[in-house]
This record gives sequence, C-alpha cells and structure tokens, in this order.
Amino acid sequence: MPRRILFVCLGNICRSPAAEAVFRGLCPEVETDSAGTAGYHCDEPPYGAMQAALNRRGLDASDLRARQFGVADFDRFDLILAMDHSNLEAIEAQRPAGKNVPVQLFTTYAPESEVDHVPDPYYTRDFDGCLDLIEQAAKGLEQRIRS
Repeated sequence: MPRRILFVCLGNICRSPAAEAVFRGLCPEVETDSAGTAGYHCDEPPYGAMQAALNRRGLDASDLRARQFGVADFDRFDLILAMDHSNLEAIEAQRPAGKNVPVQLFTTYAPESEVDHVPDPYYTRDFDGCLDLIEQAAKGLEQRIRS
C-alpha cells in the first residue's frame, strides 16, 4: 500500500495541487505532494481560479507551493500519478535505472470516466469539470488503498 504519493501535472498550479488537496482530505494518513514537469511557476500558490473552485467544495490548497518534478522524487515516493500522457512521458524520461516506483495516469483510478487524462483547466477554463474528474479518481485511489 502506498504511503507517499506524488501528483504531477505541467505547471503545478491547477491539476496536481487540486489532486493533492482532494486526496489529502480523503486519506490524511497518506503523505502527499505535488509537482510540475515544468518549472514555470515554482514557489507560486495554486492558480486563483482553481483555489476558488476548491474552496467552493470546502477544500483548501492555499498552503501549497509549486515545485518542479525531479529525479529525487523517485526515491521519495511510493506512487507517482501523472495528470496526462505528456506528463507521464516527461516523468518516465527522468526515471533512473533500477528505480521501479510505479508511475501511472491518475485517471487509472476513475475507470468510469470517458477521458483517459485530466484536462488542464488553465486552458479549458473548466475548473469544476476538472475537479469532478479529480474527485472520481481520488475516491477510486482511496478505495484501492483501503482495500
């Protein structure tokens, strides 16, 4: 059972901090973090519109700050979850030889979803739709961990 989970998107200001906030609300006993494959927004808080969408659902991500994914994350986490295929590929491109940490799409845990990735609301502007999918996947992950 994973005890340390990393959520990864591109800039670490929308999808991955939202996934971390949702999941830590469901499984506070699991250590979580989030990161971006790009360093565009390092040390910035989650995007304001995403924070507002989270707040409407009673969740708070204001304590989170963006950081860039790095090779050391393969040592720090038991499970790494990417929000889309391009981020999955960027993570795998950094995998050191001999590191067997599972790297999966987060939507693996939302099998009822019609999409295989979490669309980026920074571009789509659909923060609530993004959170709906994140909540489905987070609940699926919670069930997997608790079973």
